[in-house]
Amino acid sequence: MNDRRKLRLLVLSALFAAAIAVMTAYLLHIPIPTGGYIHLGDTLLYLAACLLPTPYAVGAAAVGGGLADLLTAPVWALPTVLIKALIVLLFTSKHTKILAPRNIAAVFGAALLSPAAYGLAACLLMGGVYAFLPQFLGTLIQGVGSGVLFGVLALALDRADIKARLSAV
Repeated sequence: MNDRRKLRLLVLSALFAAAIAVMTAYLLHIPIPTGGYIHLGDTLLYLAACLLPTPYAVGAAAVGGGLADLLTAPVWALPTVLIKALIVLLFTSKHTKILAPRNIAAVFGAALLSPAAYGLAACLLMGGVYAFLPQFLGTLIQGVGSGVLFGVLALALDRADIKARLSAV
C-alpha cells in the first residue's frame, strides 16, 4: 500500500472516529437507568467497518466510541473500546457493496453481541447480576435502531456507488 493511500485511510478513519464520537455522545443521546445511554453512533461504526480495511475500522470504532464515553460516561470507556473493536470484526469491507450478505448478517450479530457484552460489563461495573437485564435491553434497542438506520444509509450509499468512488480517490 502506498503512502498516499495510507494517509487517505488514516484521515478517513479519523473522520469516522470523530463522527462516531459526536453521534454517540450528543445526537439522540438517551440515558438509561444503569448509567449507559442509547444512541445511534453504531450506525457510523457499521459503515466504517464496511468502507475501511479492518485495522482502520477497528481504530475508528475504538477511538470514536471510547472518546464518546470519556466525554459522557467515563466508567464505560474501557468496555466500549473493547466491545466496539469486536463488533467491527463481524463486518467486511471486501465486498463491492455495503449491503453485502455478510454485513447484513453482521448487523444482527452486532445487535446481540453488543447488548450481551455491555450487560456483562454492567454486572462487573455495578457489582451484581441485577444490572444485566436493564443494560441488555437498552443496548438491544440501540442496536436495532442503529441497524435500521445503517440499512437505510447503506442502501443510499450503494445506489451512489460510494465504495467505487472512495477507492478511485
